[in-house]
Amino acid sequence: MSKLQKILVRARRQVFSEMVGNNPSIFQGEGYDFIELREYMPGDDIRHIDWNITAKLQKPYIKIFREERELNVVVASMLNGSVYFGSKRFKQDVIAEIVALLGFSTIKNGDLFSSYIFTDTLVSHHKPTKKLFSIHKSVDNILAFEALNQKADYKNLAQTLFQRLRRKSLLVIVGDFFEIPDFKLLAKKHEVVVVIIRDRLEEKPPEMGFTSLVDPESGAVLEGDFNASTIQAYTKKVLVHDRALYATLRKHQIRFTKVYTDENVAVALRRLFEGS
Repeated sequence: MSKLQKILVRARRQVFSEMVGNNPSIFQGEGYDFIELREYMPGDDIRHIDWNITAKLQKPYIKIFREERELNVVVASMLNGSVYFGSKRFKQDVIAEIVALLGFSTIKNGDLFSSYIFTDTLVSHHKPTKKLFSIHKSVDNILAFEALNQKADYKNLAQTLFQRLRRKSLLVIVGDFFEIPDFKLLAKKHEVVVVIIRDRLEEKPPEMGFTSLVDPESGAVLEGDFNASTIQAYTKKVLVHDRALYATLRKHQIRFTKVYTDENVAVALRRLFEGS
């Protein structure tokens, strides 16, 4: 079985199988807004009876709902050179699994799914659809993409999506975010959610002594003595960066989570979207 097939089969099973967890869907809710209460009438759906109010008033009351508009879920993946890395599995593969899980969950809920791939430019785009084939194609495009020597440009990503997405959407942006993006305008127009993909070794690498490293975006070679002092300074720099990243996202009221390459992706996403 190919890597593509494994990711698709695992993601589909996690989303559609009632055997996995108490709530197999990542997205919560019935798709309806509560409006008011009224007395029960013959023919009403008994599942909508409010038992607390019924007990207090000694008469059956039901909740009246207004159907929400169809949700437009958009997943944008940033595939710069640094996602071609992983001690357990590549970050690029984790991004592919996230797209698969979000795609299947979207279609399971009867909503529209679309996806984008970015580097410093827009690489590809799949239009909003409810067809499963679009998920297969999106995941395949991510796995097949040559990320090495590609640069990230979150400013271009934000500008492109702001111009292209005219309808209010749930926009999930996935990447390793070693740059701090400005999603302020996007967050005013859409519900923006950020998923940060990291490998534990790139946040806290081991002592390596004198080593040559290659920048996965530029291809430049960096040589040096990566001893305890150097590693400690690097780890502190990453920590400072991430604190600034989190502060920026919170300032713009953007929900976010960090997923490591050795984690269960489905569990992390359910935790992120719980109660949404």
